[in-house]
Amino acid sequence: MDEHLKETRVDGQMVYDGRFLKVSCDRVTLPNGKITHREFIRHPGAVTILPLLDDGRVLLVRQFRYPNDQVFIEFPAGKIDPGEEALTCAKRELQEETGYTATDWHFVCKIHNAIAYSDEHLDLYLARGLTAGEATLDDGEFLEPFTTTLPELLDMVKRGEVTDVKTVIGAFWLEKFAAGTWKPE
Repeated sequence: MDEHLKETRVDGQMVYDGRFLKVSCDRVTLPNGKITHREFIRHPGAVTILPLLDDGRVLLVRQFRYPNDQVFIEFPAGKIDPGEEALTCAKRELQEETGYTATDWHFVCKIHNAIAYSDEHLDLYLARGLTAGEATLDDGEFLEPFTTTLPELLDMVKRGEVTDVKTVIGAFWLEKFAAGTWKPE
């Protein structure tokens, strides 16, 4: 159906093979038959958790992100390990980053956050039935969990204080859930 838009790989190579990311450069044939290059990042995939406390507050983290040289407000999230199921990763990341565990998990959606130059995807999960515990941060990981209300989170998005795409999208999903216009699976 979409064959008239498809680009076809001719050849290519991995130009960087890092511990976490891999960068490839491929030659591709465009739909009009011309040849061009595509540089892109291979990413193992990740999860994002939308933790909702019983009193309606939302659990977030503050974390410094080196590429942008600033602290960002985000939902807890993390990379899927090889062979790991996305939900297993979500449960692990929530506990590691915040200390919380959840009894009620719902898949929300899959997002592709940088489609022009990366194959990264994030699976978003709603987590409820939260119980506080001790965080077990990875070595070299520094972040600060905090809670806020959904209206306050939405105001932070509106004021430009929250710009992380997974967190903006997650906030809008939570708004729909709270209004009852969308139901989690």
